[in-house]
Amino acid sequence: MEQEHIILLQKILVVLFSVALFWKIIKYMCGLLNIEKEPVTVLVTGAAGQIGYALVPMIARGVMLGPDQPVILHMLDIEPAAEALNGVKMELIDAAFPLLKGLVATTDVVEACKGVDIAVMVGGFPRKEGMERKDVMTKNVSIYKAQASALEQHAAPDCKVLVVANPANTNALILKEFAPSIPEKNITCLTRLDHNRALGQISENLNVHVSEVKNVIIWGNHSSIQYPDVNHATVITTNEEKSVRDAIANDNWLNTEFITTVQQRGAAIIKARKLSSALSAASAACDHIRDWVLGTPKVGTWVSMGVYSDGSYGIQPGIIYSFPVTCEKGQWSIVKGLKIEEFSREKMDATAKELMEEKTLAYSCLN
Repeated sequence: MEQEHIILLQKILVVLFSVALFWKIIKYMCGLLNIEKEPVTVLVTGAAGQIGYALVPMIARGVMLGPDQPVILHMLDIEPAAEALNGVKMELIDAAFPLLKGLVATTDVVEACKGVDIAVMVGGFPRKEGMERKDVMTKNVSIYKAQASALEQHAAPDCKVLVVANPANTNALILKEFAPSIPEKNITCLTRLDHNRALGQISENLNVHVSEVKNVIIWGNHSSIQYPDVNHATVITTNEEKSVRDAIANDNWLNTEFITTVQQRGAAIIKARKLSSALSAASAACDHIRDWVLGTPKVGTWVSMGVYSDGSYGIQPGIIYSFPVTCEKGQWSIVKGLKIEEFSREKMDATAKELMEEKTLAYSCLN
């Protein structure tokens, strides 16, 4: 009997020890979950401008990198905008964003680029009335050459760069040339705004929520020659997924008005607002970086990004061209093997030709 009591006592002790150990493991895991992440340093150039003003609160609120990711914001603008930039800084302080762990507002490009993990290049020289394309290109080549050198010397080694300022594809190419230590896969430009515009037009036409539409593609340049492609896009209507072409059943609209509406949406907004797109551009920049860093959301879903061409789909290497991509673990990959019919081929080649012409013009500005 005494032996049985001893065995029972041993079993109770083992159970109690196991429960205590399990409880400690639970507490430890909960503690890990509550550990605050290290802040990510994000640079926004042109931060006092319209897009910058819309973008920085989105970043500070967690729209770009997630609701649990602290950020340090570096804001850069030119000397004439210093007072306005300081006003943006004051508003960010007044907003008391819990995720905003640090804030730098400066006109010094070196200070702005120090330790930057993500750079969103919004600042650029806009085309003004009476200016030739080469005049605008010369200004932007000078800006992006200087900013590339600062990023090269002072940013984090694996800094991710998104160029928003137009001509975005060619500005990104110039930045790549003068920041050779930044991996070429880390330099991108924004075509997500055009991608989102295409999704929006389809959702409006079909009267479905935009989240039910996926896999449009923006090929090429962020310009009026870009090609918004719906040939691989799908939509969910009445609990059934079908191709966008079948759902809309109007090839004439998809091959004409739809394309021109997306291509010229920026001009339409300027006509309506008397100002260029800001809110939608800022939101698209957040979408671009979020998917790049955290991954594209659904299996079988891609997005459009301007990336350095590797020759995919017959597009010559050496230009920044918009492709369909998926993202995982901070890396993007071009979607391979999509069928390209003759109509698309012509449009894709036309926008590639424009980018090659822009590249030649930009390089002539360097000499």
